[in-house]
Order: sequence, then C-alpha cells, then structure tokens
Amino acid sequence: MAEEMTAYVIEEYGDPDVFQRQTVERPEPGPEEIRVDVAATSLNPVDYKIRSGDLPDFAPEFPAVLHCDVSGVVDAVGDDVDRFEAGDEVYGMPGGAGRQGSLAEYVVGDAGAFADAPESISLEEAAALPVVALTAWEMLADKASAGEGDDVIVYGGAGGVGHVGVQLADHFGADVTATGSTEEKRDLAAELGADATVDYTETDVATYVDEHADGDGFDLVFDPVGDDHLQTAFEAVRPYGSVVTTESSSTQDVSAMHANSLSLGVVLVILPVLLGEGEERIGEELTEIARLVDEGVVEPRIDERFGFDEAAAAHRRGEEGDVLGKLLLVAE
Repeated sequence: MAEEMTAYVIEEYGDPDVFQRQTVERPEPGPEEIRVDVAATSLNPVDYKIRSGDLPDFAPEFPAVLHCDVSGVVDAVGDDVDRFEAGDEVYGMPGGAGRQGSLAEYVVGDAGAFADAPESISLEEAAALPVVALTAWEMLADKASAGEGDDVIVYGGAGGVGHVGVQLADHFGADVTATGSTEEKRDLAAELGADATVDYTETDVATYVDEHADGDGFDLVFDPVGDDHLQTAFEAVRPYGSVVTTESSSTQDVSAMHANSLSLGVVLVILPVLLGEGEERIGEELTEIARLVDEGVVEPRIDERFGFDEAAAAHRRGEEGDVLGKLLLVAE
C-alpha cells in the first residue's frame, strides 16, 4: 500500500480560500529525481497567479499542489542520482508550475533542480530564495551583464526579486538606484546596497534620470514589475542600453527600442520545469547563489512567516502588496 502525506491542494481556480488540506499519495522519485521532506516554501507572484487562474498554462494537474520554492532534507533518491543522498539539506525549484509543487509534506523533482542549501542561513529561510534569486541572477548576469560603474536602476527594490537584484547589482560593482513607493521600502533598498532611491510615485522619469544617470539614461533598467513600468523603462534607459524584465504579457509601445537601439531581455526561470528539460541549469545557478549567500553578498529578507495551514492568509497578504522581501511558509 502506498504511503500517504498531507498536502494543501486546489481542486479549482479561485480566491485564497480555495486551498484544501488533503491526504494524498506520497510521490515516489523517478530514476533521475529526488524526494525532499519539505521544511519550507515561500510565496511568489507566479504562485497566486496560478491559483487564481491567470496562468492556466502553468498550472499542475488538479488536484494541484502549488508553490515553486522549497527547502528541506533529501528523503529518497532515484537510481540514477549520485549528486545527493538521503539526509542532505537542499533548496530548489522542482515544481509548482507544470508539475506538483511544494505545499506538502514531500515534493519530488528532477535532481538538477536542487542544490545544497546555504550554510549561513537557516534551512527554512533558504526557501525564500530560489525563484527570486534565480530571476535576479539571470536578469543581471545572463540577459544583461551588469558591471563595474554601470548605472543600474532596480524597480521595486524592496520586493521579492528587486531586493535580491539590488544586492547582486551592488556586488557586481554597479551604481545602483532603486525605486520604492514608501519610505520603508526605500530605506530597505538603501540598507541592501542601493546608492540612491527614488519615490517613483512623486518623481517623473526625466527627473530621476537627470539626478542619477547624468541625464543620459541608465545603462541597465531592471524591471521585475512589468506592465506600465516596462513603458517607463524604455524612457529611463540610455541609447544602446538594456532593459531586463520578468513581464512581457502587457501591451506596450516598443517603438523606443528601435529609436534607441535597445536590447530587451525577458526572464522566465520556471521554464526548465515547464519544459521538463534543462533543470540542471537551476541547480548550477543555485549553487552559485548559495556561495554568495555564505559570503555575505545576498541575504533573503523575510517579511512574515506563515504555517502551511495559513496558505490562504499568505496568498491574501501577497496579493495586497507592500511586502518587504518575501513571505515564508513553514511546514508543520
């Protein structure tokens, strides 16, 4: 008889109250997979967008276990896995989109989607990192190449992706400007390494370009927000500069890209999980991120902690906005 586990699932799309606690069959790892005893997960916009039905192409099959991020202890390994063994502390991005996720006692995923967890923070806190740190890394080191002396502006510098982006851009030697709608958000961005901060609700693009990018425009605009922010990015970047974003589903006027010979990079870090191939890219980048965490370069900021049985409350809080850093969900 198959072993069972507790999971928080959705049977249909809906508001945060759609989560149900259920007893389901514990998954078994395939030959190239590992099973992880879950310590924690965290909330990302992709999680509540899947739950609400905004991203049906990304959703696991119903009954669906959501949440992409995870940290925990390896419980079982597939026959072809030699990188990990039972008892290893890991973090990763094995599912939650395309396949079953982490809001459960156990999660199974391709071994390539995991890395050894950072040693300098708690195992639970490591669950705050995968999606946001992978996104920030790919935006700054893959789609663009932030370097010494570059003028970089980070939109939403106190948000999930943004607060890691500020730390990484600072580490790469850039002159970092961060936006934030409240003093608390701007203060956090400054604490994390921003050289200057901007209240974008009170300051127009031309003004902060004059003040922080010599009037010429930023070398790189880091936009994890999208929608109308993407339009302002085209105004804020210098000719021949780069815009990197996580959001391209809105309709924008991209004529400025041609007029100023701009490059636009779009990042979707969950793509290897959705495709079911190339997951080793995730593990390789998470290994580098863990090294940076242990060197004190990157630190996840936890705004609030919830239990798995408080998933609805966590999703409500996330959708309300004004989160500083990440919301963490800790297993019972």
